[in-house]
Amino acid sequence: MTDNKGHPPLSPTLNDYRLEGLRGLYERQVIEGASRTVRVAPYVLASAVSERRADQRLIEAYVHGRGWNLALTSFADLVQAPPVMERSGFGEACRFASQGFAHGIVAISRHALTTDNTVYEELLDFLHHRGVFLAFLPSADDA
Repeated sequence: MTDNKGHPPLSPTLNDYRLEGLRGLYERQVIEGASRTVRVAPYVLASAVSERRADQRLIEAYVHGRGWNLALTSFADLVQAPPVMERSGFGEACRFASQGFAHGIVAISRHALTTDNTVYEELLDFLHHRGVFLAFLPSADDA
């Protein structure tokens, strides 16, 4: 069995580490290339408005702690969402950032986007080619 690029598959854990390294590299490259304060757009996947608000507050605190600025617009998809590239809220966040209104998109976790490694890698590359990075709040594993 091979992945979509013809390589033998890595164990899920090794692939997760590789993808997180790639995400971090893309984030650093975009931030280093920013000529002004880094601006990010929050993205939330939530099943209720109260959950959306709570997640947005967590993202805002994280963004301020990093010294970044929040974009004036935030994006969300409510309820059980379709695959990430079919979500209207996430698509709007990607277009917003790709048009230069934000350097990155911040979500609570990778699981708010996708658990599929192939889709995730394609998403990272798609955004990186448009000068946009993805960032997630630190997890308990990061402590």
